[in-house]
Amino acid sequence: MAIATVNPATGETLKTFDALGDEQIDAAIGRSAGAFRELRGTTFADRAGWLRAAADLLDAETGDVAALMTTEMGKTLAAAKAEVAKCATACRFYADHAEGFLADEPADAGAVNAVRAYAAYRPLGPVLAVMPWNFPLWQAMRFAAPALMAGNTGLLKHASNVPQTALYLGELFGRAGFPAGAFQTLLIGSGAVERVLGDHRVRAATLTGSEQAGRSIAAIAGRELKKVVLELGGSDPFLVLPSADLDRAAQVATTARCQNNGQSCIAAKRFIVHTDVYDAFVERFVANMSALTVGDPTADGTDVGPLATAQGRDELDEQVSDAAAHGAEVLCGGRRPDGPGWFYPPTVVAGLTPKMRMFAEEVFGPVAGVYRAESYDEAIALANGTPFGLGSNAWTTDPDEQRRVVEDLDAGAVFVNGMTTSFPELPFGGVKSSGHGRELSAAGIREFCNLKTVWVGDGAASGGGAPHTE
Repeated sequence: MAIATVNPATGETLKTFDALGDEQIDAAIGRSAGAFRELRGTTFADRAGWLRAAADLLDAETGDVAALMTTEMGKTLAAAKAEVAKCATACRFYADHAEGFLADEPADAGAVNAVRAYAAYRPLGPVLAVMPWNFPLWQAMRFAAPALMAGNTGLLKHASNVPQTALYLGELFGRAGFPAGAFQTLLIGSGAVERVLGDHRVRAATLTGSEQAGRSIAAIAGRELKKVVLELGGSDPFLVLPSADLDRAAQVATTARCQNNGQSCIAAKRFIVHTDVYDAFVERFVANMSALTVGDPTADGTDVGPLATAQGRDELDEQVSDAAAHGAEVLCGGRRPDGPGWFYPPTVVAGLTPKMRMFAEEVFGPVAGVYRAESYDEAIALANGTPFGLGSNAWTTDPDEQRRVVEDLDAGAVFVNGMTTSFPELPFGGVKSSGHGRELSAAGIREFCNLKTVWVGDGAASGGGAPHTE
């Protein structure tokens, strides 16, 4: 894929960029390594001040940054502004909490024959971040803010269709006061990732993207013996059980499926409804989906803009067509519109079976699959019956069912009676083919730290550790 800004609402190529050459890549890694030596010697107070300054820049530049994201990947302008605000919030969160998250953890010194013993969190060094286009600011920021506060440096390989957003990020932290080279954008294609991760100066990697991309990064990191965090998307279930508030569940289901034009890893994608309330819920859901306005993402009142790429729109259309060809019922939408841009209408498909692609594949766009479950156990089996395990939703007012779904859903997150989302305060990540490791919260900032054991004796001849065993 060319490194270019292509407006998905029109299909027009607005700006193209040359990829960095090998010498430029090596020089950037060198700057990152040099910045790490400087950054690791700064204090939490230093880094917090710079990160708060970055948040202030985001606040001041919200309109321009939001317009840039809308132009590059098609999210509505309102959603883009909310994304900028969320990034500023994350910066301030880590500025406020990083020192506490990474405080030394005392151990029982007497039990290990020490004067002092503790665990210390220390930065690893330059970390490569391979990021996707769907939340082009937020998904990079949820790595960058904790990584920089821990004292690491970052090298961002962003998606090739959001180069201007990537370049903005590459300049933001230097403008805020971080040492030169502490966070850099690398305009490179996917073929150059192995060169970067294989460099001995790069200590770890994080990737948000497809399962295929995750396997590729994990293979390189495994060969190089480097830490990696992977968030690889999902096919999140949305369970509606008999005691649910159906009006509220249908309203949230519509937002959950069509947020970010349906292009969210943790968007609800499979709506699994107990037979006792199936007809009533689906009627409400289809009406809500049909009422959404599709159009210019910069216009007030637009609910759903275009998909980010022509390939993504084609893939979505093929998944719906495949389901219909194998007997599924398209309850609304499902027809690819004529005209410029990569638009697709909000769509609800029922009667899905394992022979249809939509049954097992992630659907990345405003298309929902609905399933009828005859019992709680069948609903859970359907929910867990894919290779993915990122997020999940369950709607029930029954306290016993609420406790059961938390235990029974095989996912990195369970949201009960609310839409799955990410918060700086809570860990984010998945299981199974949705990846491993966590972002955000204390867990996220600790992922790229050396958890160092520190044992201090009194230096006397009688001192020393435990007997010579491992």
